[in-house]
Amino acid sequence: MLTNKQKRFLQKKAHHLKPIFQIGKSGIHDKMIGEIDSALEARELIKINLLQNTLEDVNDAGLQLAEGTGAELVQIIGGTIILYKESKENKQIEIPKA
Repeated sequence: MLTNKQKRFLQKKAHHLKPIFQIGKSGIHDKMIGEIDSALEARELIKINLLQNTLEDVNDAGLQLAEGTGAELVQIIGGTIILYKESKENKQIEIPKA
């Protein structure tokens, strides 16, 4: 579980990132969760964009993706979800201690 200080740190790190996944009208499915999990292992911090034609609620989608990948939900802004998961083999981000 991330503290508020750690979330703010990750939000600053994610500010310049471009979303690498988009959720459209097909919604969230197992294959997408697997791909997002792989991306989290490679990058640790990612943004996901919900398109206007999606039937998913952004808050529900964020919680579903975080739970499905074992990641931490850092922030939801508009239609953008920011997820963080510490990489096992490719650690890049050093999070400040609580």
